[in-house]
Amino acid sequence: MLGLLDIDPAAAAPIWRQIEDGMRRLVASGALPAGTAVPSVRELARELRVNPATVSKAYQLLVGDGALEVRRGEGTFVAARPAEAIAREREGMLAEAAGRFAEAARSMGVTEEESRVALAAAWREIQDAADGEKR
Repeated sequence: MLGLLDIDPAAAAPIWRQIEDGMRRLVASGALPAGTAVPSVRELARELRVNPATVSKAYQLLVGDGALEVRRGEGTFVAARPAEAIAREREGMLAEAAGRFAEAARSMGVTEEESRVALAAAWREIQDAADGEKR
């Protein structure tokens, strides 16, 4: 699971936000289904080489939003939520990413059609890379 969490210390987003967003993506994609145990704060901090307080902040926000749940004496787990709630969160994350892409394209003077072509090419490239990993 942790290999799927991408943290970039040079990115503008704080590391706790990157952890939070990454966990949300993993849950929304189904890579972390309900009931799955997530690493402890210390384990994840050690693996990502970040301060445990950073991981703790991300986990607290995820627990507060109902994405994770703490079971006293057992650990932290992906919370069971209705499929509709997960779908709404997934749609929201996609809309946010699409908005960032559209804003970047527009700021460069790119047309909507040029944006579609670029997106389709990127999609194919990513799919080809994923297909290559499966072999």
